[in-house]
Amino acid sequence: LDLEAHRKGDKSNKEMLHDLKGVWGKAWLQIKKDYLAFPGLSALAFGKRGFKATFWANFTANIVRNIWSHSIIFCGHFPDQTFMFTEEEAQDESRGAWYVRQLIGAANIDGGPFFHVMAGNLSFQVEHHLYPDMPSSRYQQIAPRVKEICERYGLPYNTGPLRKQWGTVQRTIVRLAFPGGGPRPKPGPYVMPAEEKAERERRRE
Repeated sequence: LDLEAHRKGDKSNKEMLHDLKGVWGKAWLQIKKDYLAFPGLSALAFGKRGFKATFWANFTANIVRNIWSHSIIFCGHFPDQTFMFTEEEAQDESRGAWYVRQLIGAANIDGGPFFHVMAGNLSFQVEHHLYPDMPSSRYQQIAPRVKEICERYGLPYNTGPLRKQWGTVQRTIVRLAFPGGGPRPKPGPYVMPAEEKAERERRRE
């Protein structure tokens, strides 16, 4: 909706109304499906009890899905040491600069195979930014190579467990919400943990 543009007067009331209608149109389709159509089908099979059960199951599922999606998306874009860029900063950049910008504008979340499946593999947000056209199932496969390149050339690679990334997201929001809050210093080069490096050497042998 770009509420800031509307507040500044760069976006007219007519444009805002048009966008609001578009948002409501999409929302109404989802509302009809989740809270009328599917509960209605359940009511045909199980009566009033079926309608209520499906209605509240869908309501709960939507809450859980939105909280989970919010967590994964925010942890991939807003922890400490992730940076945003203006259009001017991205003008006339080289191909290499584009890759560096993707690298420091995203963050990963550590976890096991099941966690990554539940995150839709967007826990590999760094790889997703670097290779947006690659099937997400391949991100876990290429992540070690990306980390190795980062270490070799002294580039940052932002990753950490969910609790750490989520915590720094909140810290970033609080810091920028108050006057005087600015970005933190740029990240240092990635250093691969000794156990991960040893495991990689063992596999090569």
